[in-house]
Amino acid sequence: MDISTWLAVKRDDNEIVGYLEPLDAAYDKVCPRSVLGHPVIDACGYMDGEELLLERGIGELANHWALQATDPREQMPLAILEVSAQGIVVADALLTKALAPTARIIVPWPDVEPRLTPYRDA
Repeated sequence: MDISTWLAVKRDDNEIVGYLEPLDAAYDKVCPRSVLGHPVIDACGYMDGEELLLERGIGELANHWALQATDPREQMPLAILEVSAQGIVVADALLTKALAPTARIIVPWPDVEPRLTPYRDA
């Protein structure tokens, strides 16, 4: 996927809250995407997409996540430690909360597949 045309949407403090993926050359239709690269809705106008992302913010980064490819019975809650162009770094949420050593997993950014999904207790 070509992300070179995605436009970052920033809050007043310059924090990126998401991206607008153009669906046409004039950017009249866009797909608002979260900081992780997940689509928020399929399509909307540019201004509506920007407003939506600003309202949503980045609170979802504090949620627990799971790797989609794993067996749901074996899923563990993951915490997002870092999001950058180098990848999304996640680790066992319980161990990171306890400040215990734990393996880190790097998911490619943007997570357009998506490999990360909201964690649900089994």
